[in-house]
Amino acid sequence: DKLALERCDAGITECDALVAQTGSVLVTAKSAGGRGLSVLPPHHVVLAENKQLVSDLSEAFEVMEKKYGTNYPSSLSFITGPSRTADIEQQLVLGAHGPKKLTILMY
Repeated sequence: DKLALERCDAGITECDALVAQTGSVLVTAKSAGGRGLSVLPPHHVVLAENKQLVSDLSEAFEVMEKKYGTNYPSSLSFITGPSRTADIEQQLVLGAHGPKKLTILMY
């Protein structure tokens, strides 16, 4: 449940691709074990294989099409670092809309 996920120290997920062009992680509801695991805990840890590294967004979408065809998961997110905003008084705040920390472990 949501409250239990918020109390976890970290959420550990897999991913669909790592995008070199933008430095992003592509996760879906299927690869991330739902929508909350990559968003609610303060630390998101991504497990990725070297072969998941693609050059750009076009290639990432090709991976998605090969993997899911027309049956895309209910959510798709490109994550590029920890959540941050400077909307309020131009003060940088980490973790405003998601984890404060992102770690990628490649094997």
